[in-house]
Amino acid sequence: MNESRSGTASAVVAFFLWGVLPVFWKSLGFLPPLSIIAHRTLWSLVLLAVLMGGRRQLGEVVRGLSSWRGVGWHLLSGGLLASNWLLYVWATLNGRILEGALGYYLNPFLNMLFGAWFFGERQNRRQLLAVGIALAGVACQFPAVKGVPWVALVLAITFALYAVVRKKAPLGALAGLTAETTLMAPLAVGWLAWQAFRGEAWFGNGSTQALLIIGTGLATATPLLCFGHATRTISLTTLGILQFIGPTLQFLIGWRLYGEPMNALRLVSFGLIWTAVAIYAADAMTRSSQDTKKAA
Repeated sequence: MNESRSGTASAVVAFFLWGVLPVFWKSLGFLPPLSIIAHRTLWSLVLLAVLMGGRRQLGEVVRGLSSWRGVGWHLLSGGLLASNWLLYVWATLNGRILEGALGYYLNPFLNMLFGAWFFGERQNRRQLLAVGIALAGVACQFPAVKGVPWVALVLAITFALYAVVRKKAPLGALAGLTAETTLMAPLAVGWLAWQAFRGEAWFGNGSTQALLIIGTGLATATPLLCFGHATRTISLTTLGILQFIGPTLQFLIGWRLYGEPMNALRLVSFGLIWTAVAIYAADAMTRSSQDTKKAA
């Protein structure tokens, strides 16, 4: 499998897993969101350390964090990732999965804009039309939620910036994610220690809760490793198209499984965004077909 195909496959796996993970995070509702994020960080680090040790690549992480440049890039990416995680989990536990889905629908369009600003990826009129329609969909959310859909906006911005930073960061997918979680680990330990002092059990109550807590590492690291590989091997435009898999699954789970409200304005909003998705995806497929013919 060449780099482009492996990157595409990795992106599909990552976005599918992210799409169904609200069900898993709901099962961790016995913990406050910050504790879930702390456990995500620490158990991800354990899993990543085992993987890196098995590949004898821990030295790569050490070298990557031996310079201020490496520390700075991965501290920034880790901070963006932790912020996105925290808001996403909070939204899931507080009946705002649909607003979270909106954020991840918007994220690909921000990926496209950031791809143009930071990496010189050119966009055509149809893609810009798609962006305009998506923005109209966001505008409909203001009266639909009777306020600013801040959860969606912050999720979209932080994750788009994370993709940019990971593309610029010096380390690859596995080493980079290990570096990020290493830098975030002291904060995670400090929070869990404080919560333990206040009476919160580190492993919940009973073996089931303990297994769910430990499982946060696998649930976190697997899609992120796939995403990290994808960001380094395919364009942000392609990444943006595939990313619609995740919010579509989140949308269905929030609406049909958990019964979150879907009023007329909200439906119009998502309808506009789906229209933008269709225009953007169709244009991308057309350009891909044209590139294939030229290459032949």
